[in-house]
Amino acid sequence: MAKKSKRNRKGTVYSTDPDFEYSYHENEEQDTLAPEEQLLYISRDRKNRGGKEATIVEGFIGSTDDLKDLGKTLKTKCGVGGNVKDGYIIIQGDKRNKIKEILDGMGYKTKLKGG
Repeated sequence: MAKKSKRNRKGTVYSTDPDFEYSYHENEEQDTLAPEEQLLYISRDRKNRGGKEATIVEGFIGSTDDLKDLGKTLKTKCGVGGNVKDGYIIIQGDKRNKIKEILDGMGYKTKLKGG
């Protein structure tokens, strides 16, 4: 078993009890919901990007591998670059309408967010 990091301890900082067991944060993967059960929000963002636009897809419920696969599919079909991090899919450029069409075709429920 790998050594547990002190950073992942939750609750108790120190205990004098010799039989005390620290509890650690466990990163559990969520089961990926079916596309028909998910509602994804599509928005455009320009903040902290040097004036360049990016399209952000958020609200995905599932494992990080499935999120990365969805991000790769969107980047390929849009023909642009992007990134998947912190539960968001970031696509370069203003591609909201095209991404909405792609996700609707895949069976996801989508909503455009913002102006």
